[in-house]
Amino acid sequence: MQIDHNELHKFIEALLTAAGSTPAEAKIVTDHLVLANLSGHDSHGVGMIPAYVNNLKAGLLHPNQHVEMVQQNGSMLVFDGRAGYGQVVAREAMEQTIKLAQETGLALSALRNAHHIGRVGTYGEQCVDAGLVSLHFVNVTGHRPLVAPHRGADARYGTNPICISLPDTAKEPRIILDFATSKVALGKLRVANNSGKEVAEGLVIDKHGNPTTDPGVMWEEEVGALLPIGEHKGYGLALMCELLSGAIGGGGTIQPGNHRDTRIINSMLTILIDPSRLTDTDYIASEMKAMCDYVRQSPPRKGHDNVILPGDPEREQRNLRRANGIEIDNETWRQIMEAAEEYGVRP
Repeated sequence: MQIDHNELHKFIEALLTAAGSTPAEAKIVTDHLVLANLSGHDSHGVGMIPAYVNNLKAGLLHPNQHVEMVQQNGSMLVFDGRAGYGQVVAREAMEQTIKLAQETGLALSALRNAHHIGRVGTYGEQCVDAGLVSLHFVNVTGHRPLVAPHRGADARYGTNPICISLPDTAKEPRIILDFATSKVALGKLRVANNSGKEVAEGLVIDKHGNPTTDPGVMWEEEVGALLPIGEHKGYGLALMCELLSGAIGGGGTIQPGNHRDTRIINSMLTILIDPSRLTDTDYIASEMKAMCDYVRQSPPRKGHDNVILPGDPEREQRNLRRANGIEIDNETWRQIMEAAEEYGVRP
């Protein structure tokens, strides 16, 4: 079904308010989720609502929390998300890290114990809105692992996203590189599974370590595993995300000595840079424009219309989906409606 994004926003905001969030919190979380759908990332959009409701009922997600700064050491900050909505506490942590980076030119923050922070590119956008370069490394704990290591036959870590963002210049729009270090996010398999569709070959393995195109293996009692991007290179990036955010940042890794149930807890290590402290902004704008044009002018390979840059697909999808609505499969909508009925909310 196609749903107008404004109507979807009203419904999800009402649902979250009925589930115990303040109006301000409900709006922040809904803004984030609907923007993910508008950007083409349905895996991180309103389809997450059933999981959030389950964790609310289990006492694993705590509404109306605000991020707590537990330590500052010069240009380094440490935050505790208090198991609150990640879309709220991560945003608040970024606000404080941005302020410090604007004062000093360079800031680093470690966010721990945040419930699912959602689409990491949102925080990259928050940072470039302030004119800053940002690097984000994320891991996930609290539940079973999802992704197999290179050469491995079962899951040992999460989808561990990386985001690198560069601010707009006078000549080029912002560049937001945001990707899971698995070949596909679990949420994209959830969407495929709910739609009764197979997935492409090479994305997932079954419980025996054999290739499969059935996304349902990720929800069986003996689960399968996603595969890393780029073979050993993607696996290496994922491991570094796990160690940077989970060990160095202090949020904990997914190793089995740490607690697991059904919660979704993210840690994020962020580095912010004021590029104007490094070189002339006119030079940055000129070099970015020249390099981006050089890349775009590469002749497209067969089957492709043109070469694109990170951030282009999201801009295109936002225009299309604002005009035509957001597509949600019937099973995902049924799950959202079931969650809404817990609180007597209907669209």
